[in-house]
Amino acid sequence: MWMRGGTSKGGYFLASDLPEAPAARDALLLRIMGTPDPRQIDGMGGADPLTSKVAVVRRSDRPGVDVDYLFLQVFVDRARVSDAQNCGNILAGVAPFAIERGLVAAQDGETAVTIYMQNSGQIARATVETPEGRVRYDGVARIDGVPGGAAPVPISFRDTEGSSCGALLPTGHAADVVDGLKVTMIDNGMPCVVLAASDLGLTGDETPETLDADTALKDRLERLRLTCGPRMNLGDVSQKSVPKMTLVSPPRRGGTIATRTFIPHRCHSSIGVLGAVSVATACLLDGTPAQALAAPGTGAQRRMDIEHPTGRLAVLAHLDMRGAVTDTAILRTARKLMDGEVFAGPARDG
Repeated sequence: MWMRGGTSKGGYFLASDLPEAPAARDALLLRIMGTPDPRQIDGMGGADPLTSKVAVVRRSDRPGVDVDYLFLQVFVDRARVSDAQNCGNILAGVAPFAIERGLVAAQDGETAVTIYMQNSGQIARATVETPEGRVRYDGVARIDGVPGGAAPVPISFRDTEGSSCGALLPTGHAADVVDGLKVTMIDNGMPCVVLAASDLGLTGDETPETLDADTALKDRLERLRLTCGPRMNLGDVSQKSVPKMTLVSPPRRGGTIATRTFIPHRCHSSIGVLGAVSVATACLLDGTPAQALAAPGTGAQRRMDIEHPTGRLAVLAHLDMRGAVTDTAILRTARKLMDGEVFAGPARDG
């Protein structure tokens, strides 16, 4: 099944329909997507990291969990499939897919699906509208980066701190100086390196196309990423899609903070869900570059609108008495695009 999940798009597969061995599975997915090729002309990929994604879903054996979800990022121009990160956008389609495939029984009205995210070992809970026991995709909920309205898919997260790095702040510091730049290395569901756009001579309001064309900037960000990766307990990240590199600047459209995110070698047209959660958390920590630029509000419950190139993504954060984030929630939408058969051609030279 091909679905739009949040501001991403990709293939959703039952685990039983794919080879069990990771190498054979990945080789098949490369052929299905048409990778490696910048256009992915001979496959289903859309020539963009945001449209070259895969969800692998199975019924869960874990107590209190409905389905297990493995996210795979299929690179576009390299013969590589990575499971090094979660994807909160593709996550938005997992609950509808699970219901459609009979892994979860639909209720009349709405159906809550508890999802174990295999990439990080964390749990999310998504709620899908299911009038008369059928998934509804049409509706009036809107998210920036997607035209028109759709049925809402609210998703809540708990215990996402250190999902990949072992700690919210893997270096133990809210800020470190790396390559002469003040950065926050943080992981609240997505490993990110957060730094001020102004420290790189940018306004933070540049278009993704402008930033992608700046090869000197991208080279510097990649050097920084390769240095930060081991410090974040991620090891050698030269072949990994994490950490993400997020440039922050003051909000311009009434939000909490403005962002430009590299994922990691192209500038995101919006921002990833869990990346937004990590950035929102950085806005709440004393001494971070993000906090110095943000307008995070007050109170035990904060709505934090993370501005990105095509709009804003709202993160609802709950704080404890110490001011630490205990759980977060976001609103996404999803839509089924195609349900059928995909044909894999011969293996490609990579």
